[in-house]
Amino acid sequence: MKAKVALVHDWLTGMRGGERCLEVFCELFPEADLFTLVYQRGALSPIIERMAIHTSFLQYIPHAPRIYRHLLPLLPLAIRQFRLSGYDLILSSSHAVAKGVRRRGVPWHVCYCFTPMRYIWDQSAVYFPRERFTLPSWVILQALFRYLRAWDVKSSRGVDAFIAISEHIAAKIGAYYNRTASVIPPPVDCEFFTPDRVPQNDGPPSYLIVSALVPYKRVDLAVAAFNRLQSPLVIIGVGPERQRLERLAGPHIRFLGWQPDGVVRDYYRRCRALIFPGEEDFGIVPLEAQACGKPVIAFGRGGALETVIPLDAAPRRDTSGLEPTGVFFYEPTVEALCETVLLFQRQAAAFNAKACRRNALRFDRPLFKARIRAFLAGILGRDIE
Repeated sequence: MKAKVALVHDWLTGMRGGERCLEVFCELFPEADLFTLVYQRGALSPIIERMAIHTSFLQYIPHAPRIYRHLLPLLPLAIRQFRLSGYDLILSSSHAVAKGVRRRGVPWHVCYCFTPMRYIWDQSAVYFPRERFTLPSWVILQALFRYLRAWDVKSSRGVDAFIAISEHIAAKIGAYYNRTASVIPPPVDCEFFTPDRVPQNDGPPSYLIVSALVPYKRVDLAVAAFNRLQSPLVIIGVGPERQRLERLAGPHIRFLGWQPDGVVRDYYRRCRALIFPGEEDFGIVPLEAQACGKPVIAFGRGGALETVIPLDAAPRRDTSGLEPTGVFFYEPTVEALCETVLLFQRQAAAFNAKACRRNALRFDRPLFKARIRAFLAGILGRDIE
């Protein structure tokens, strides 16, 4: 007998890394109900769009899919509106509040955790810089954070099993929630993201950023570094930081906004290297670039440590069987990134497309699906099909 499943996702406003994971969950459970705070029709893949999607009361706020980031105080209340019963399994995919959904007699709640809510924990200073607030508003904000942190910890107790996207996030789940988590890395579509069979010679290659333009991604750091280097940089992505970043950028930097996957793949294939300047929970983009045969210049903290094989790991190559696929900079400064770009240019011969792709294949989409299926089968005590 098929398991009756409820999928819960924070919000559905575009296709990013979290939605790539959700796609696989929808493929595993095509008859599941999908619960989310807000939903922008037409912004998701057909796999997700064809699901039975249920939204919260936030959906009725004008322009909710665009302003949901400003509704932070209401998110716990909105997710608690869903009172799920009659299911065999709740599978939440959460980086904010999805794991806090209510359950009535549902035997299992498994949370695939992208990160504990970064706005209120380790990234709060990035999202809410002190200098932007008056003293009274700062005091109110800190009281809100205390409430949200207490709620976040309390709601974690309603989860039976956590799956973290990386060892980095498993450590945060342990630190904030005092819970252990299994680790299953997110999927990379290596069937779609492939090296170019016939390399194109349409001018000198640029460096590339593919990112949401939000503060913690540290695209501002890359803009400042490439202004100093006067080296070409292409930035693909949208977000509230775009106008500010464009004002900072020099003539060597181009902003392309949102682009479809096919165009993104073309830029991966043609770039000199991917620039990944922020501390990420995992980071699918560096693996997409590697699947296309391109190396990565990344900040050496967070999830990138698990997905990029740096030059300084070369002594371990004989035992790991992995060749270097990138270089790290270890201080979040313009100087450190500039020095690392120059180091990469001097060491470019150390990287090859086949090694980059071999590393990405360790995270291929079919492997992710098989790992999730096996984990859930173990929880339910039977095959999920």
